[in-house]
Amino acid sequence: MTRDFIHINDFVVLVEEATSDTVEVDACFFEEPLIAVAFYGSGNVDLAVKYDQKTKNFNHTKGLALSFYADEKVEFEHTVSPNKNLECIVVATAPRNLAHLPNDEGEIFAELLQELVDPSDHYVEGPSFLMTPEMERIVDAFFSNNYTGKTKMMFFRSQITALLSHFFGQLALKQQEASKPLHREQLNKAKEILLENLDNPPSLSELSKAIGFNTTRLKKEFKAIFGVPVFKYLQNERLSSAHKLISEKEATVQEAAWQVGYDSLSSFSNAFAKKFGYRPSQIK
Repeated sequence: MTRDFIHINDFVVLVEEATSDTVEVDACFFEEPLIAVAFYGSGNVDLAVKYDQKTKNFNHTKGLALSFYADEKVEFEHTVSPNKNLECIVVATAPRNLAHLPNDEGEIFAELLQELVDPSDHYVEGPSFLMTPEMERIVDAFFSNNYTGKTKMMFFRSQITALLSHFFGQLALKQQEASKPLHREQLNKAKEILLENLDNPPSLSELSKAIGFNTTRLKKEFKAIFGVPVFKYLQNERLSSAHKLISEKEATVQEAAWQVGYDSLSSFSNAFAKKFGYRPSQIK
């Protein structure tokens, strides 16, 4: 387990990373009431939030941006296993600090996270959504950079403002869409179908039929919830999966391309370079 703490104005930023060859549970508490946003990387760890004999479980945290209020009576448990590692960034501030945040950030919290500013329980969950590709790239950089010491802390600070800006920007867009009927259960099903069939995904019409939507509605509501079009999401997941296979030496470049559904090695390499900024053959 590694933990880095960063102090930016009245924000405290916690960067956590853990891997394990066995199943391990890591529990933590806050020492005072806080309003926070947690950003989860590709580790896909399980999370359980416990308070007053209640438990809220999150069993698929990959790419999740989760806002919440919690006081010192709330316990957060991460279950780390060989296939589910911890990659988490928590940006938090005490409610008493909101009035002192620079650049009208306190007003943004009050406007977009009202239920957290005036909490009704020890734990109150605010808006949550899957991060956009831009947000994912920022989070990935936290866990893949080679900086150390003061340089590492400087790098972290430079990224936090951008990450929060993306979060509140997406939150504002989603609240504008709140009056429109969104069907998260069906859309989550569509996402799972894509994840289970990276090498041979259904067509848009087949996917729409599987969840009971027409294609126009699927395209519109999928992007509203997940921030990207259906097949852009599919491409991102394909390339991320291929990157993992190659970097962990589980497959050659050609094998990784085939396993995620690319018939053309050149098409795969071009798409990979566009997403990551370097070609798959350059992974060391």
